[in-house]
Parts: sequence; structure tokens; C-alpha cells
Amino acid sequence: MRITTPGWLLGALLCVGLLRVAQADISVRDDTGQLVRLAHPARRIIALSPQLVELSYAAGAGSKLIATVQHADAPPAARRLRRVGDAFALNLEAIASLKPDLILAWKSGTPPRQIDTLQRLGIPVYWSQTDSLQAIASTVQRIGELAGTETVARPWVRDFNARMAALRARYAGLAPVRVFYQVWGDPLMTVGGPQLINQAIDLCGGVNPFAALPLLAPSISREAVIAADPQLIVAASPNADALDAWTRDSEVSAVRHGQLVLLNPHQLPRMGAQVLDGVAQLCAAIARTRGIDGRR
Repeated sequence: MRITTPGWLLGALLCVGLLRVAQADISVRDDTGQLVRLAHPARRIIALSPQLVELSYAAGAGSKLIATVQHADAPPAARRLRRVGDAFALNLEAIASLKPDLILAWKSGTPPRQIDTLQRLGIPVYWSQTDSLQAIASTVQRIGELAGTETVARPWVRDFNARMAALRARYAGLAPVRVFYQVWGDPLMTVGGPQLINQAIDLCGGVNPFAALPLLAPSISREAVIAADPQLIVAASPNADALDAWTRDSEVSAVRHGQLVLLNPHQLPRMGAQVLDGVAQLCAAIARTRGIDGRR
């Protein structure tokens, strides 16, 4: 079988071959260990996840964004950006036509084969995998370095780290509260040990009964949750009835004491610039449950 290369791809490869700069002035290591090299601060950035759009604005690089994917709606200015795909597929021809000088890709979501094609065009790609709260701050710092906006990124990172330390200090040493975090209701899914949300539960003085599970979002049985007897059940959902199915399980402490709580769906689960607002909301819910149980 004869394999052909689209004309737009051949043309783009030729342009890259003619214009590639041999010496890079900016070098930043991404979350895969790959060194991203730029000859100058990025001026035309495409961010391929809603989270990376938020973090780009936090780093002061919002004005350099030229495109993103579906559902990247925060901050409001991001809604005006051109869309070049979604979580499942990218429009490679549209991306190439925009002539980006940096692509921000999400390791857990961006289609890797399509990114390989873009890298063949010589477009620098920064892979992000924010699996901890500290990684979010680090990502903002590195986007600032790549975009030449360190003067905005550094104060944001300092404030983020200070807020995180304050939350940790406030809730350290308190009696633990068993927390079931519902990612999805049907099939029933929660957060495992590697998930950033598990770290947030721990920071707030909570205990995730399913922290030993090695998956980010493992499926579990209803019986396993009932056996764990969580004192608090939370979900970050826009649906007001997301936790209603639990109300019939009065043997569960959280149900018995009315501790079924909905969190803001745009903060903690998105793991973007507002993530600490979501952590603070989770901590407050855990603190209320602790008070109801008489645990100080």
C-alpha cells in the first residue's frame, strides 16, 4: 500500500526546514522530562485543554493564546479563542495554518499520535501532567518562562504556595474525617491515590477510603462505599441531584447526618487557576462534618 502525505503537511514541513532556528535561547523541561527549546518567548500559543488555558492566563500569557479546544471557557476572555478540536481529536490542518510557536498539551487527554504529527512539523510541544497541587504552581512558572511573562507568573506562584501552606497549617493535626469523593454516579467512580483530589482531601484533614487504589478514577461498588462508612460524601457536579441516590442508605454516617455536599464543578476537578478555591471549599465541608461528629 502506498502511503501519501497531505499537501498541507508537506508544505509545513518544508517551511519548518527553511526557518528552523539552530540555537534556542529558552529551555524548559516539561512533565515528561522532555526539554522544550525556543529561540524567543512564545508569541503564538495553542493550549489543548481548559486547564492549560486557565494556567496560561495565570502566567500572564493569555494575550499570546491563539486557539484552544472545546469547553475552555475560563476566564471569560478564553471564550473568544478559536477552537481546533476537543478531548478526542484535533484539527491538524487548522493548527498548522495558525503557525503556532508553542503548543501546550495535556498528557492525560491530548491525542498523542496527533501531537507526534505536529512535532514533525517542528512545532515545540510542552507536555503537562499536573498530578499534584505543587505541579500546578510549577506549570504556571514554566509557562511564564516559555512565554516571557515571568514577572506575572512568579507573584502568582508565590501567592499560590502561600495559600496552600496556610490551608495545610489550618487543618493539620485535626481528627480525620472519612470522605467519599464521587466522580461519577453511574457507573460509580471515585478518586484513587494518584489523583490530585486525593491530595486535597489529605491536606484538608480528610481520609479517602479508596486512596490505596492505583488508578486516577477507579470504578467501585456501592457496597464498598457503604462498608467504608464515609462521614462525608462530596461531588463536584452542576447537577443538583448528583448525590440523591445516596439518601436511601441511612446506615451510612454521611447520610444519617446530612453530609452530602456538592462542590463547585469549575474549581477543584478542573485543576486550573481556581483549584485552591475548590480545595478551600472541600476543607470547609470536612470541617463542618468534623464539628457535627463532635471531633475537634
